[in-house]
Amino acid sequence: MSQLAICPGSFDPVTYGHLDIIERGATVFDQLIVAVFNNQSKKPLFSVEERVALLEQSTKHLPNVSVDTSKGLLIDYARKHNADAILRGLRAVSDFEYEMQITSMNRKLDEDIETIFMMTNNQYSFLSSSIVKEVAKYKADVSDLVPSPVEEALRMKYQ
Repeated sequence: MSQLAICPGSFDPVTYGHLDIIERGATVFDQLIVAVFNNQSKKPLFSVEERVALLEQSTKHLPNVSVDTSKGLLIDYARKHNADAILRGLRAVSDFEYEMQITSMNRKLDEDIETIFMMTNNQYSFLSSSIVKEVAKYKADVSDLVPSPVEEALRMKYQ
């Protein structure tokens, strides 16, 4: 039986920390959908369409990974795609409390869809999209933090 997982996030922008989770998730699941959601509590730098394009460029080497977008609840999206699991990345213990709340609510809404937590590689444990944007805004080198298409897109945004 084919296993499908959803890897959700705002990905504003995608970082090597995100890619670490996506690449490793692609080895665990037969299919992985990276789903771009618009977090209403954040003011994004990139449009949803730009984020999808950057993710597609950054994951094109992964044949079992596709990129999509949704505006609704994650659990509704997962149901619509008949997902077996939701893949969530954790950087540090501080992420766990927030992720546990989301997971508990998703479990209440649909107990048949499991949430799988994957710890990011230690070299990316400090990395967040917010930090990348802050550093890029001041023209610092972010080449070891984000894929080259993202680095170029950040340079264009902050010209």
